[in-house]
Amino acid sequence: MSEIYVGNADPDALADRGWLLGHFKPEGDPRHSTDVEIKWGRHPRGDRRAAWVRGEERTALLVLISGCFHMEFPERTVVLDKQGDYVVWPRGVDHSWFAAEESVVLTVRWPSVPGYAVP
Repeated sequence: MSEIYVGNADPDALADRGWLLGHFKPEGDPRHSTDVEIKWGRHPRGDRRAAWVRGEERTALLVLISGCFHMEFPERTVVLDKQGDYVVWPRGVDHSWFAAEESVVLTVRWPSVPGYAVP
C-alpha cells in the first residue's frame, strides 16, 4: 500500500537533517505534511544550534529520549535530563539549544513551513 510508510528513525533521519515528516518530503510521500513536522535528533555532546531561531511561526514540542539537552529561551534555559522530560513553546518564542551530553530528542512542530533551516 503506497499510503503506508514503514521505516526506522535513525537511518531515515539522515536524509533530511533529522526530519522524518514535514513539508520538505516530496508530494505523494506519506511523510509529506504541511500540518506538522517531526524530527529525530541525535546530538553529540557539545552540539549547539548554529544560530537562534527568531520570529518563530510554529508551536513546538521537544521530548528527551536520552542524554541531557538544554533548550534556551530569551528569559530562561530549560534542562531536560530525565527520559521523557519535555518542553512546549508557542509561536513567537525565540529559541536555541545545546546538548550537554550525547542526546536523542524527538521534536514535533506545527504547522510545517519552510524558512528555518540553518545553512
